Amino acid sequence: MPICIRKSSDMSPYSVYYHFSQRFNVPAKYAFEWAIDYRPGDLALMGEEGRRSVKALSDDIVVLTDLFHGGGKGWITKKKLIRIYRERLYWTSTHLTGSNRHSQFLYQISQEGNDMSRLDFIGSQVFYDEEEPSTQRIRSMARTLTKEDSLAWMRLARAMEKDFSASHHRRT
Repeated sequence: MPICIRKSSDMSPYSVYYHFSQRFNVPAKYAFEWAIDYRPGDLALMGEEGRRSVKALSDDIVVLTDLFHGGGKGWITKKKLIRIYRERLYWTSTHLTGSNRHSQFLYQISQEGNDMSRLDFIGSQVFYDEEEPSTQRIRSMARTLTKEDSLAWMRLARAMEKDFSASHHRRT
């Protein structure tokens, strides 16, 4: 009797799209510079346990390697390529490795009032499974991803605003 062995390349990729906005009580230029100032302690600011290494390839290209605890999955490594568009206060993050390789995330900061700004986030998380889940399951996954990523950005917003307040008070 013949045996069929599935190769990982036989897995069907599918994307889950989601988006959200996050307001900041800081000017857009400050929010942008703060957000793209990648550091090893970033995961802790997002409420994650793990380590991050940062390798700047140029002024507008950064490679991040994140090692974090994935619950029951043990330690997970994700390598991401960050492409920065300073003139537009915009950047992308593309997963190069990991279970969600080829996922891509878009970030745009906009000014809103004198000392207010907004992040608009669009995510396209790629999954590799034997078959694509139902529309209902994809919607549920999108809600979960939105909740997780927006919570991380709420935490980052608090840290950003605290840093802004501290730097603003030093100047006065």
